[in-house]
Formats: sequence, C-alpha cells, structure tokens
Amino acid sequence: MTDLIQDAALAFTGDALTSLLSPSIRLLGLGEPTHGVEAFPELRNELFRHLVEHEGYRSIALESDCLSALTADAYVADGTGTLDAAMSGGFSHGFGSSPANRELLRWMRAHNEGRPAHDRLRFYGVDGPLETSGAASPRPALTALYDCLAGRLELPWSRERLDELLGPDDRWSDPAAMYDPVHSVGRTPEARELRLIADDLGALLTAHTPPLTATASPDGFWRAGLHARTAAGLLRYHAAMADATPTRFDALLGLRASMMADNLDAIVRREARRGPTLAFTHNSHLQRDISGMRFGDRAVRWWSAGAIIGSRLGDQYAFAASAFGTRGADVPAPDTLEGLLSTLPHPRTVIAPARLRPALTRAPVPRIPADHTYFSLDPATVDQLDAIVFVKEI
Repeated sequence: MTDLIQDAALAFTGDALTSLLSPSIRLLGLGEPTHGVEAFPELRNELFRHLVEHEGYRSIALESDCLSALTADAYVADGTGTLDAAMSGGFSHGFGSSPANRELLRWMRAHNEGRPAHDRLRFYGVDGPLETSGAASPRPALTALYDCLAGRLELPWSRERLDELLGPDDRWSDPAAMYDPVHSVGRTPEARELRLIADDLGALLTAHTPPLTATASPDGFWRAGLHARTAAGLLRYHAAMADATPTRFDALLGLRASMMADNLDAIVRREARRGPTLAFTHNSHLQRDISGMRFGDRAVRWWSAGAIIGSRLGDQYAFAASAFGTRGADVPAPDTLEGLLSTLPHPRTVIAPARLRPALTRAPVPRIPADHTYFSLDPATVDQLDAIVFVKEI
C-alpha cells in the first residue's frame, strides 16, 4: 500500500495541484482540517498567489461573514481605510487575528495598486452573519436593502415600520437562543411579518433589475443582492432557532450551508467574466458527501455548501481537502489514511485520490477526536475529492 501512495504523491506546489484539476473549473475549494492552525491559511496564500499569477484567478472567498467582508474588500480593491481596520472589521469567527489573513489582505492590496478596476483582486465572505453563539440581527441587511430600493421605488412600508418590527437588536442576538428555542424571537408575529417583507423586497429587486442596474453602480447592485440574500437567510435561521423539535440543529446547519452555497453561487456568477474563484473554509463546508457531527447524544446530518454548489456547477467545481499528520503529541494511527500519508518524504504533498483507490481496499477507519473540530479523511468517500493536500507536521 505504501508503494502505491509513494508513486502517486507530488511535492506541493500550485502547479502540482492544478495539474490534477479540470481546466473548466470556475470554483476551486481548498479546505482546512481544523481552524486556528496557521500552516493551512499560509498554504492557501501560497496557492492563491500562484492561481492569480498563472491561472487567471481574480477572487478569493473565505469562511467569514459576507457583510463584514465588504470592509476587507473595500480595503484590498480600493484602498479604503487601513489594514488594521480591515482586519478588525472585515472578518468574523475571530479570523481577523490570523497573521496569514493579514498577509493575504496586505498582498492583495499591493497587487491591486495601479491596476484598473476590472483587473483588481476581490475579497468575499461566504458565511452568513452567524457565530457559534448565535445569529446577528437582520437589521443591517434588511435596512440596507430597503434603503437601496426606497430611493428608486414606491414601497408600502416605512423605515419606521421596519424599526418597530425589528425592535432591539439584542433580542435577536441573545446567545441563549442558540440552545433554548424559548429565547428566540424568530417565530413571533413581528418576525413572520419581517420574513414576508424581506421576501417581497428581494422579489422587487429582481423584478426591477433592468432600471436598477442602469442607475446603480455595479458594486451597488451587487451589494443589494447580497443584502437581500442575507436578510432572508437570517430570518429563516432565526425561525429555525425557535423550533423545539429534535431536528432543530439539522435545520440550522442546513440553513447555514444553504446561505454559504447561495453566496458562492453569486460570487461565481459575478466573477464569470474575470476568472475562477478560490474558496477557503473548513473541509466539512466544501465536501460533496453528506456532513455529520454530534450535538450531545444526537447525530446531526446535513448537506454542506460544497455538496449544494457542486450539484449546481458539476465539473466546474473542484474540492481539494487538506489534512495533517503529526501535531505535537497527536500522531495519526498507522492504519488511518493520515498515518499512511505520513510515510511520504515530502513535508507537504499533493495526491490524486483516484490514484489511491487500489491502496484503499482495506478501508482504514478515520480518527474522530472528541471535540469534532478535526476533519479526518475517510477512505470510503475519498473518491469524492479532486485532490488531497497533506501537511506532514504542523
């Protein structure tokens, strides 16, 4: 088995990875097996530079709040604000503290200096305004969409009515609502009315696309669509938080994945004339197979953003999962795929899963740590990957 893996392995470079992929790709997903390990965003930066300089990529999308990302994008695309401000306001999930993310924005800004607008690199977030502790108020997204349309159309609602229905933002962002639906306001009469308004505003944006695109800037119309998706998605998410049935967490994870997939879909369409996009998230958000984890004593399953967007894009989507071998005292068992890949001589390896198939007849069992934050390669589904990027030691 080891000889077969040795024959299939390549030392990691941007060229080595793209040599395994179809030239028709519009969206390349690069996953990381766990958050908070700088080796993986550093590898992402190296790959993105190669894709920009040699493969025509002009955009990157990270697992971060899509609305916050507008701040980071304004900095890299137009030089708006400072790098410090872009780091503090342009990321969610604590990712603004990552040195690799800081270097990514710094390099993108330097690359864009002096370039025409159509050739500048763009930065996107694919996640909703969601954290482990809960979800944000829909106010920023909904009012931004309303303001865009109110300046051009006669609307049957006033801003005062929206504010009245929204109420205090801390009602929406109460962390207690994540684990106890009693604390959620997502199914109150006001929230139900807001969902109808958000749906109607989104429909008006679509129905009036021709005049709106003629009078708004391309970036302005793009932001209106982003706010429409986010407002509707957040209100659906809050409604699911108020659900007391046993499948509550399945629904929440599925709704988050749908928001991520819709954002990726919109990014790919926006970037279609400029080049492909690199997406970087946890492996579990990009995989084609059904995702699963445990909440207490319950197994939760949902289809990830990668599974959803992959069904839409077909062979225009590719997913390279990354994994690692040794991390301090954490050494993979020799009968796992990570253990087998640890025998390779390269510090960082690219390998085509199809080349591994003859070596996987024994189907070693993947390791599953207790905290469920690590994505272990599963030989049973490895053929759904387009490439594996393996870091021997972190």
